[in-house]
Parts: sequence; structure tokens; C-alpha cells
Amino acid sequence: MTYINHSFPQHRQYLCAGAWILMHGHPENINCINLGRVLREFSPEEVTANIYTMVDVLLHHIHLELQRGHPLQDLMLKACGNLSIFIWTHELLPPDILLLALIDRDDNPHALRIVINLLDSKELQQRVKLYLINRGPPEHWLSSGPFKRVELQKALGNYLSWKERYPTFFDDIAARLLPIIPLIIYRLVENDAMDAADRALQVYSTFLHYYPLNFTFVRDILAYFYGHLPGKLILRILNILDIKKIPFSESFPQHINSSNAAMCPPLDYFATLLLGLVKHVIPALNNSSKCAAMGDFANNSMRAPHGKIQATSQPGPTNSSEVQKPYYQMQDPGTFTQLTLETAVIELLSLPVCPSQIVSALVQIVVHIQPTLVQSSNGLHGAPGSSGQGSILPTSPSGGSSDSLGATRTTPSVSGMNTSNFVSRSGYTCQQLSCLLIQACGLLLAQLPPEFHVQLYVEAAHIIKESWWLTDAKRSVGELESAVSYALLDPTWAAQDNTSTAIGNVVALLHAFFCNLPQEWLEGTHLIIKHLRPVTSVAVLRIAFRIMGPLLPRLANAQTLFSKTLSLLLNILVDVFGRNSQLSAPIEATEITDLIDFLHHVIHYEGQGGPVQASSKPRSEILALFGRATENLRPDVQHLLSHLNSDANSSIYAATHPKIVQTP
Repeated sequence: MTYINHSFPQHRQYLCAGAWILMHGHPENINCINLGRVLREFSPEEVTANIYTMVDVLLHHIHLELQRGHPLQDLMLKACGNLSIFIWTHELLPPDILLLALIDRDDNPHALRIVINLLDSKELQQRVKLYLINRGPPEHWLSSGPFKRVELQKALGNYLSWKERYPTFFDDIAARLLPIIPLIIYRLVENDAMDAADRALQVYSTFLHYYPLNFTFVRDILAYFYGHLPGKLILRILNILDIKKIPFSESFPQHINSSNAAMCPPLDYFATLLLGLVKHVIPALNNSSKCAAMGDFANNSMRAPHGKIQATSQPGPTNSSEVQKPYYQMQDPGTFTQLTLETAVIELLSLPVCPSQIVSALVQIVVHIQPTLVQSSNGLHGAPGSSGQGSILPTSPSGGSSDSLGATRTTPSVSGMNTSNFVSRSGYTCQQLSCLLIQACGLLLAQLPPEFHVQLYVEAAHIIKESWWLTDAKRSVGELESAVSYALLDPTWAAQDNTSTAIGNVVALLHAFFCNLPQEWLEGTHLIIKHLRPVTSVAVLRIAFRIMGPLLPRLANAQTLFSKTLSLLLNILVDVFGRNSQLSAPIEATEITDLIDFLHHVIHYEGQGGPVQASSKPRSEILALFGRATENLRPDVQHLLSHLNSDANSSIYAATHPKIVQTP
């Protein structure tokens, strides 16, 4: 018995010896009374350790018997039959710990077969049926009157009720399996045993209604194994939930049961999903002052998607007082806000279409949401002097040309999207609702697996690069810079004259998306800039800085990622103002003094590890990074960055702070 640690007292090897005898089919030779007496002296940790050792011995001897020519089927029947005797007849092996030990040994090809056999056993299924009968509905705690517990000895079995000093985690053997069965499903799917997972879910889905974290289990398994689950298994997984009590979209069942799996749901489905998030998840806006500028609401919602904004006369969400948390800090839904948000995630993860189709649909809604809502709301397009929505919009300075008010180009309503009653259903104005829908879209995308993030970066870069305003050769450099700048500052300016609505909305979507990502996923954001390169204009340079700029202060405590992101922005600067850059029109270095000021401030912020103080100094590694970048820049741009240098002869920082040039 090579797996026994002989440093243990001899009585602690009973379980290992039992495994040996199990393989030879003589469980009756074990003195169960003596073995039970020994087990009662074990601590829970010792019981678990010995069961793991027993499983190792069991699997090892299956391997040895196979080498001796015994049929695998006979060995499995004998092992599983004898394990059942130890579990149900003699009540010496806790089934929950045994199953855990077996799935932890899934690198052995026979471990999961034993697990599947045990799950199929009539004894276990009978225990589960008794549990369901005695327990009543899953929400049994809502019933009036005291709960009637099953007698302890009968519920737990002999091996779990030896002494009062051992606390019970659950009051039934079957209930102890509640957290184990989801782990078994995970492991079966991980080992590509889809049929076995489907069968287990078919048998135990009703039982799993009692699992306290069943909603989290459904969300996590759909996200973790996204793209690898057959449609039939996805439907089995959804059946774990009480569908009637989950706020799924009205059309969701027909989309997941569609015979045409390749057909993406219409845009109206996704827009309705986002509207639900606006109404129940996104904090309400304060619109009590009708004369307030729409841009204030847009900027507030874009910059602080989780900011607390109290509603006064706004009919928006009824639960705005709930604390908003990033998705990665959420547990099983405890509030209707979380339930609504995570239900939307489950819907998208269950759709039988690829991530690119889902992301493309959401981005298309975001790109066209403002003109679509305005056009669908009594036909108002925001013309100066008209009544309604357009009368309170500021005049856009984004073009200055005779056709900047949309005379030469219009954006029709998005095909497949019916927004005629969106504004009235939401209780917001067109401009407010458009900004909140963008915010909801970013929040939703941030909770989806990385496959969706990659597609978002690809789609966002494509929208920006193909924007008609950037590709229109008739536009002057000044007109282009003005349009892009105002679109980035406030999308509502661009919405009324349709200059760069797409650019402003996509950047706003990315900001809402970034705000809800955990820091360890932010490195993937570099992909969008890689798709934008090579950058050949100051307009696109500003867009890139606007996309990545807000991330840099957040990365102040992650030096490696901060350096990578800063290096990426400096490389884009070299694309436009490098020594060998070929621009269609000459651009003065003074055009980007604001970007230089931003870089100056952010590296002090990172060096300080927080808000900049009078004594804040950049780190020497960052100054060295600037020094390497400036070598490839034009002389006039080098002059603007001359103070950001670790060279004592050319840097004012090095001259006034000699310690900076020293290697830490």
C-alpha cells in the first residue's frame, strides 16, 4: 500500500485499508463497529485527509487491476457497489467529501466515472427526494410557523452525529451535497463530459433550486465556459433557476429556442434590454430644473457611472438608493438592481449567436442613439428655435461651415429598432436617455467574458476610423479639430448637427466600460489603440488620448501597467509628430500643448501615488521613458518635452531634484 503514510498512527490507516479491501470485493470483512469507533476520534481535517488518501489508493488499484487484464466495467461496478455499501449501509463515508475527493482527482480517467455512477445511484436520488418532500418549496423560510426539523440522527446518519461538539453545516446528508453538485457540473464540463453533465442537471435541477447561490452558479458557468456549451446544456442550466421569478426579457425564450441559431435578435431586443438597466440599475438623474444644460447631465453620467445622483421629480429607478458596486464585487443577487443587471448578462450569454454579432448590435445602438431618439420623438431634430427638445440645446460650434447643421448629411433611425415610446417609458428627455443608455451599455459589456471585450475594441476602432467626418477629405484641418474636440467634450453638441456623434458616443461607451472593469483586465484595453494605429492626424491622436487618458490616474498604483499604457500613448505621439511622419497638412507643435500638460500632470500624480502636491516628483523610470520617446520626435515637440527628462543637463527636474537621476 504505497500511498499510506506510515508516520500516522496505525488506526488512521483504516480508510486506506478499506480502499484495498473494496478493490477485492470483501467489504463484509471490515469490522464497521471498530472502524466507526476510530473515525469518531478523528477531527474533520483528518477525516477529509484520509478520504483523499483512500481515493488515491482506490484509483491506483483500479490501474493495477487493469494491467492484470481485468475488465474496466467489472472493476467500476465492484468499486462503486462497495462504496455505496460504505456510504449508505454502514454510513462510514460522508458522500460530500468523497465526491469532492474524486472530482479533485479528475486527471485520473476513472475518477469522474465513479462520480457519475454515484450520482446515478438510487440511494442518493432517494435521499434527495426525501429532502424535497420534507423541506417543501425552496422559499420555505417564508412559511409561517416554526420549521420542523428532521430528527438529527435520521437526517445526518451515524457518522455525522457522534458528538455534540461537532457542529453541523447542514441538517441533512442530501443538503450537504448542495454546494458539491455545482462543482461536479463544473468539472464534468471542464472534462468535456457534456452528456454526463446534462444527465446530472436533468436529475438534480429541482434539487439545485435550494442551492443558495444557484443564480451565481448559472451566471458563472455560462461566463466561464462561454462558447463551449451546447445549446441543449445551456437550456438545462437555465432550468436551475425559477424562470417565473427572474426578470427575463419577454422575447428571450423565443430567441434561445430559435431554430435559426445564426440569426441575431433585432436591435429592438438589445435596446429594450438597455432600457431595463436604465430604469432599474443606473442611478436616476436630477432633472428638476428644466433650464439646466443637457451637457451637464451628459457629462455627469459619462464621468461617474456609479455616482450618486438623487432624483427629485424624476420618475426613473425606484431603487436609486441602493449602493452600486462593480460586478466583480457582487455576490448572488440580493437586490432587484443586481438581479436585473445579472439577468441581462445571463440573457446575452445564453443567446445562440457569436460575440461579434452581440457587440456589433450594442455598438450600433450607441452610435445612433441620440439622433434616433430625437427623430422618433415627435419628429423633432433639434432645429434652432423649434419647440421641445431642440429649443434647449446650445448651438454647436463644431463646424462653422454652412452645412454643419446637417444640411448635407443626416442619420436615419437605426433599422430594426423601435424607439417611438422609449422616451415616454423612461421618464427622461431624449438627450438624458441617450447618455444613460450609453452608460448602461458600458456597464453591461463590462460584465461579459473577455471574448466580448476583444470584439468591443475591434468594433470601436472600426467605428472611429470609418467615421465619415474623419474620412471626408473636403473638411479643413481646423474644422476637423473643432468637431472632434467638441464631440469628445460633450456628445450632445455633436448630436444636433451630426458631425461626430459616432466618435463621441463610442468614446463615452468605452469610458463607461472601463469604469466597471477590474484593474487586472485593463491591460486588454491597449488593443483598441493597436487597432487605431498608425495614427496620422492630431484628431485621432486626441481621440486616443481621450480614450486612454482617464485610465492613467487609476493605474497609479500599478506601475508596470501604467508604464505600458504611457508608452503606448507616447508611441502614438511619435506616429503623428515623429521625425519621419508624413502628414497631409503641416501641424504646429503648439496644437498639442494641452496633451503635454496632461502628461506632465499624470506622471506627477503617479509619482505621488495620488493628488499632486507641491513636492510631487515623477519616478526616474518614467522620465527615462520620456527620454527614449523624445529621441524619435520632431525638434519642436522635443522642446515641449524637454523638462520631462532624466538627463541632468537638459531637465529642470534633474537640475532642481538631483536624486531623480539616481537609479533607485
